[in-house]
Amino acid sequence: MIIAITRDVSSSLARCELLFVPRKELNYQKARLQHRQYEDCLGDLGCFILRMPGASDLPDSAFVEDTCVVLDEVAIVARPGVQERRSETQLVSEILRRFRTVQSIEAPGTLDGGDVVRMGKKVFVGMSSRTNRAGVDQLETHLVPHGYTVNRVELAGCLHLKTAATPVMDGTLLVNRSWVAPAAFGGMRTIEVHPTEPFGANALLVDGTVIHSTAHPRTRERLEKNGIQVRSVEFSELEKAEAGVTCCCVLLNV
Repeated sequence: MIIAITRDVSSSLARCELLFVPRKELNYQKARLQHRQYEDCLGDLGCFILRMPGASDLPDSAFVEDTCVVLDEVAIVARPGVQERRSETQLVSEILRRFRTVQSIEAPGTLDGGDVVRMGKKVFVGMSSRTNRAGVDQLETHLVPHGYTVNRVELAGCLHLKTAATPVMDGTLLVNRSWVAPAAFGGMRTIEVHPTEPFGANALLVDGTVIHSTAHPRTRERLEKNGIQVRSVEFSELEKAEAGVTCCCVLLNV
């Protein structure tokens, strides 16, 4: 069974952290509806939804991906690069302890889960403004005993590694080469986003199907031409908060 840990959209979402997108008027009710439809899509794909309550004092708390890194053998509680987000990890940590041995990133390390891409036993970590070398070194210490290799990846022009590259099938990544070099992934097969859809590289692979935003139809065509099954979701309000479809859940197999 796949559990999808989610968190309801905060009523203070309009005060979210932004780095690479301009702040726009954001409709909370519409964002919450899109989030529920996203959860419905996860449910349709066989996930059991474990939803945490929203937090009015934590604008970014729906973006649970940044709070942790979950692998089959262990879960790592992150230490987000934005100080105001660090208390988001408390509730997630309590839930993860039901299913995994839990380790943590400690000061001075910082790590956002959105910077971590796993391909089998290879883990790629984006060196973003939210993730530092001390955080990656600690992650490596936690993962190497379980047989993983950790590879540092340079980024330019985007928030997280998963903004620029995500797995869409075994051994294949969807990539925006303007933000990350495909060669950084050690010769793995890549599919490039349509050049008019730079944010189209964010996709969520769930049991052989990719969840993808309706904002990127040309990139969807490229995925489908490569034999990948795609489910599109409306994500426009959450995208105003610099979110992607990977951001709003943590998947774990139990």
